[in-house]
Amino acid sequence: MTMHFDLTELITTIGYIGIFAIIFAESGLLIGFFLPGDTLLFTAGFLASQGILSLPILVPLCYVAAVSGYWVGYLFGHRVGRKLFTREDSWLFHRKHLISAQEYYDKHGAQTLILARFLPIIRTFASIVAGIADMDYKTFLRLNFISAALWTIGLNLAGYFLGKAIPDVDKYLLPIIGLIFIVSVAPGVLHLLKRK
Repeated sequence: MTMHFDLTELITTIGYIGIFAIIFAESGLLIGFFLPGDTLLFTAGFLASQGILSLPILVPLCYVAAVSGYWVGYLFGHRVGRKLFTREDSWLFHRKHLISAQEYYDKHGAQTLILARFLPIIRTFASIVAGIADMDYKTFLRLNFISAALWTIGLNLAGYFLGKAIPDVDKYLLPIIGLIFIVSVAPGVLHLLKRK
């Protein structure tokens, strides 16, 4: 059994509810930072091109999961995270970092929330930090809708159309998924290397 069939079996086993749960958790729950959002969206789109999933169900489902996950993350950050401003500094927590985050969101909020959708780990914390930084709620909602559309619809359709366009693309699925992973992780790695 090849990796492709294992991946297909995993996604068909978890089904639409599992896909929704993973995208939702990775978009705004602290426990979701390790989940494979980019590769899941692309692979699910590919499976839709093979008739295993339905694209008209998949696309809105993933979009709603991403929007609601970011929204829950924002509310959590706003309601719980704001209390961090009243805490005293410790070896783990420094109030100045929250103030810096708030200033950064005030200055670069739009590009931060949109770009974060395409960066693993950062994607999970972006909405929470936006809530902590007290980003304007209407602005957050607008950016949430836009970024969720670019991320979910873009990757679902990329997988779908690639699956339709290339004969026997399933033979190349594993390298394509690997490439998507490398491309999504590379900006974070480069940023860390620059800081060092």
